[in-house]
Amino acid sequence: MSSLAADEIRINSLLAAADEAAEAGRHAEAGRILADAAAAHPRDPRVLTALGMHALKRGDFAAASAHFEQAVQLDARSPQLWLHVAMAKRALRDPGAESAAVEKALTLDPYHCLALLHKATLLERRGLPHQAAKAYRAFLQCVPPQAQQSPVLRQGLERAREVVAGNAAALESFLQMRLAPARAAHAQAPQARFNHCVEVLLEKRRVFTPQPTFMHFPGLPALEFYERAEFPWLPAFEQSTDAIRDELLQCLAADAGGVVPYVDYPGGVPLNQWHELNRSRRWGAYYLLQGGTPVQAHLERCPKTAALLAAAPLADVPGEAPTAFFSILEPRTRIPSHTGVTNTRLVVHVPLVIPRGCGFRVGSETREWRAGQAWVFDDTIEHEAWNNSEEPRAILILDTWNPFLTTAERTLVRAATAAVREYYRE
Repeated sequence: MSSLAADEIRINSLLAAADEAAEAGRHAEAGRILADAAAAHPRDPRVLTALGMHALKRGDFAAASAHFEQAVQLDARSPQLWLHVAMAKRALRDPGAESAAVEKALTLDPYHCLALLHKATLLERRGLPHQAAKAYRAFLQCVPPQAQQSPVLRQGLERAREVVAGNAAALESFLQMRLAPARAAHAQAPQARFNHCVEVLLEKRRVFTPQPTFMHFPGLPALEFYERAEFPWLPAFEQSTDAIRDELLQCLAADAGGVVPYVDYPGGVPLNQWHELNRSRRWGAYYLLQGGTPVQAHLERCPKTAALLAAAPLADVPGEAPTAFFSILEPRTRIPSHTGVTNTRLVVHVPLVIPRGCGFRVGSETREWRAGQAWVFDDTIEHEAWNNSEEPRAILILDTWNPFLTTAERTLVRAATAAVREYYRE
């Protein structure tokens, strides 16, 4: 065995024995063991750090500081050693040196969560609440998930959450006051997108991005709900809500067997999110158009709805779209969070039968369906729906092209989709 390896074994053995003695309350013995380690290895940063921690626990802050400073001179690239120096300087009530040490730790590792927590508490003590809140927020973002339950961090986490929440509320009030003149000056202009911007800034809403399961078309707006002005044909569906609902109810009465499970995957497909709803009529579909193919018998039962569909700019991709169907969600049923296949097409909801307790979320925005009020959304952004009532909920769902695609791009999307289908056909 080399002398270096032997030294490593001796140092580790001495430090382990000192830790064991300290944990058992035999502090004098721990001190003697550390003194022996220092005599044998006076320039080992680990020994100096252990001496510093021992002195810190005894309340000998000057000795602790001296040991930590010796250690950091030997290993200036260790953010943990600089944090130890900061701890000693805090105990000595030297905020200037404390700040310098913690900044050196963070320069070496900007994501060192304990150094960020130390900095946050230092800024609080120095009467800088806004800067402290920013440091606490960075700390919360850096704490590993497995450390969230650590008793050592519990108090720091609680304080960080409290300060960050308080700062967000104070910032919101400040923004409201400062923005009031600008809002008033543009009171007649739409401000919904700006409101969304501010809510994200205040961390009241998350940022969701498209996550298509098949085709992502770059450069299209990542909007949860699209502006109605982009779809001038939408009012025709809304104005026909009663007629569409009547046709739906007639279909359910005369052709209940036409309702099939919307989720219908073969066994062995790894889609755990659909486990409860797969092949279940709790989320049923009465198809009018399915994968680009008309369901003629169903369309004939719904002539007014069929006429509206024929006049709408539905997404048309052979073998894939359009799809249009009556969506029936049974009582006490929830559709789990999921994303759609492509942002080249958008999804339209026309609410028909809406009992209380039904809701719908796309990204960070939650809405309630109201009969006669349609909307258009990007289903490649995470979304979910629920029916907490004791009655079925029914809406008409259909596909439409994303209005920001050009005619040429639509043609190319059709060709690419067909090519992929052909490639995988067996």
